[in-house]
Amino acid sequence: MTNHQILAGTQCIWAGEEEYLMQGATQVPVVHSVSYGYKDVDEWMQVALGQKAGHIYSRATNPTVHAFEEKIRQLEGAEAATSASTGMGIISSTLFALLSPGDRVVSVKDTYGGTNLIFTEFLPRFNIEVTLCDTTDHEAIENEVAKGCQVLYLESPTNPTVKVVDLARLAAAGSKAGAIVIADNTFATPINQKPLSLGVDLVLHSATKFLGGHADALGGVICGQKSLIKQIFHFREINGATLHPMAAYFLLRGMKTLHLRIRQQNESALNIARFLESHPAVGDVRYPGLTSDEGHRIAQQQMHGFGGMLGFTLKENSFDAVRRFLPRLRYAHAAANLGSVETIVGPPATTSHVECSAEERAAMGIPESLIRYSTGIEDVADLIADLKQALTIF
Repeated sequence: MTNHQILAGTQCIWAGEEEYLMQGATQVPVVHSVSYGYKDVDEWMQVALGQKAGHIYSRATNPTVHAFEEKIRQLEGAEAATSASTGMGIISSTLFALLSPGDRVVSVKDTYGGTNLIFTEFLPRFNIEVTLCDTTDHEAIENEVAKGCQVLYLESPTNPTVKVVDLARLAAAGSKAGAIVIADNTFATPINQKPLSLGVDLVLHSATKFLGGHADALGGVICGQKSLIKQIFHFREINGATLHPMAAYFLLRGMKTLHLRIRQQNESALNIARFLESHPAVGDVRYPGLTSDEGHRIAQQQMHGFGGMLGFTLKENSFDAVRRFLPRLRYAHAAANLGSVETIVGPPATTSHVECSAEERAAMGIPESLIRYSTGIEDVADLIADLKQALTIF
């Protein structure tokens, strides 16, 4: 077994846990303690200085939280990982930890709405230049990176437009320019995509979504080079966006079925996308598993599955049509979340880009009539039947 590579399904169950199992327990305990005592002051000092493993104060590190970080670290094949209280907590901690006044960021136009606001509203306040490119114009992105930047920030597939970017190609461009390349892997998860293996420096997740999978815990996590993670951890530690141990426990528990959930969601989403593509009341369907999708070729190269997320518009291309359609769905929560065991639907105006104006969404290429569909693990025949009956109003 020495040379056997442990596969993702087994890592989802076992990775990061054994060190923290206590007194014969088969599950990682929830450690609520704020601080950790030491009878030996010299040992305490070694732990405080990072010279020895251990915990001092739970704003910095916590045993339950560490087990969660270690599980995702192993799944992503990274040197190190750190976490935060939310997905946006880890994204903002990362950007502010790595950037300084006078620096430049290159990214794509249709990142998640909260990320986009950091780029357009917050970073410019600190004299950090941000250039946003058309998401699928790889040549334009490469040209902007070649002009010089400290960070190249990517998201693939994107939220909510489900566009795919060539991570290997752009990571190579970023590396050549001396930029730190960051990829948001929330939609794909490490089951479907391994950005670090494609040359990306840092990979992050809103753990609230597919990693947890049960819509009951907030969290964010980032993995990558130890030196970079150390900088991000230091910023997050001092700014205090700490992942709560109870949330870490829920995320750990959810991740044990990650490979099974993703397998089902991959299969169901592809079947649903094919159904919607053939329905006369449906307009544009966005899903990288469809051969008609503009990102299909790249997705085939860098993904192991196409994910549970898809987007579509109605032929009656209006927000009023969305308003009438969504309440007809029986097996879908109309809610601002994704990646759960239950199917979840909603327009960007109330979900991913609720913080943005209609004009800002339009500038990002996000139509008001777009419906984001997060496929759950229900029987796909029931989900398709539900969509079919809801579409009879058109």
